[in-house]
Amino acid sequence: MSRVDDGTGVRITEVFHSLQGEGPQVGFRTSFIRTARCNLRCSWCDTPYSFGPGTERSIPSLLAEVRRHRTSHVCLTGGEPLLQRESVELVRRLSREGYTVVIETGGSLDVRPFLRISRVVLSVDVKCPSSKMQQHNRWANLPLLRPGDVEKFVLADLADYRYARRVLTERPSRAQVVFQPVWGKEAGALADRVLADHLDVRFLLQEHKVLWGDVPGR
Repeated sequence: MSRVDDGTGVRITEVFHSLQGEGPQVGFRTSFIRTARCNLRCSWCDTPYSFGPGTERSIPSLLAEVRRHRTSHVCLTGGEPLLQRESVELVRRLSREGYTVVIETGGSLDVRPFLRISRVVLSVDVKCPSSKMQQHNRWANLPLLRPGDVEKFVLADLADYRYARRVLTERPSRAQVVFQPVWGKEAGALADRVLADHLDVRFLLQEHKVLWGDVPGR
């Protein structure tokens, strides 16, 4: 299930133009490339429609569509983009054209192929207990993250919060840390704990859902 594909095209669920709703680049007008298929099944996943095979797209066709959006920022998301070897070449080509590329990954696969590509921001999940996927965390990724990268924890409850706090203590990284409450869950209590514990993290809601609700392609 975690095998990395090595085809000639990229399996895509959708490409769309919206505002970045997550992480430190929230609010930037962004071209989103959502890859198909995922090796994880998080309990709170909000994009299960990306689990399917998608449509194979050539890299030139994806570049052409992104150009039409006239953005400076691209987000490669999923699904799980790291499942496909062609994602590396896609990101390399986007970087050469001057785009800043955020790669959103579930954190179970090796991020090293992307580290030497310029203008790349790695947004790496650390799965907490409520996801039911925490056994898939690839801890070797965390020491590789740079100050401009993101270590993201999606939190459903206080048990997730305590898990995330322990990870930050036991497995420090240089990345920016984002705590993101699961959409629809009580976020105030989690924010209160961040304040009470004086954690040096960013606590961010999903802005696109605040604006448009839980709508695909937004």
